[in-house]
Amino acid sequence: MIDLAQDSPSTPLLRLGAQPIALTAAALLLLIAGVTSIAIWRAYTGAAPETDRVVASRQLQARTAQASEQLVEKTKGLEATQQESIDQLQVVQDQLQTMKRLMAVQQADTKRLSEQVASLNESIDGLRQSFASARATEAEPASVTRGKPARHRVHASARKRSRG
Repeated sequence: MIDLAQDSPSTPLLRLGAQPIALTAAALLLLIAGVTSIAIWRAYTGAAPETDRVVASRQLQARTAQASEQLVEKTKGLEATQQESIDQLQVVQDQLQTMKRLMAVQQADTKRLSEQVASLNESIDGLRQSFASARATEAEPASVTRGKPARHRVHASARKRSRG
């Protein structure tokens, strides 16, 4: 025989399972109460995590943009400084090349003048030698001719004294 007592639920949990509409309604009420309490809490405190996140992300974007602009400015400054350095280096290199050219010209002039001085020294030495040899050749005949006039002069000066 069939036992009818077994078909009836004996526990309260089984009784809830038998009424699914009541269970769904209770869950829905709990969910609505939770959402309402969160909304009231956010409205009361004035802070919503989503808006905070949006504000934080916008601030982060602004900081990133500002940092990016600063990097661009610094990069432009570095480029300008680098260009100035390159220009100054070019000027220094040009001056160095000019100085090298001037030094080469000066060295050439110095060499030319040294050669002219050496040539003049050789000419002077040649003139000294020719003058010395001319003196030597003049000294020999002049000593013979000078002796006679010197005697005559002595005698002439003695005659003048005796007359006077």
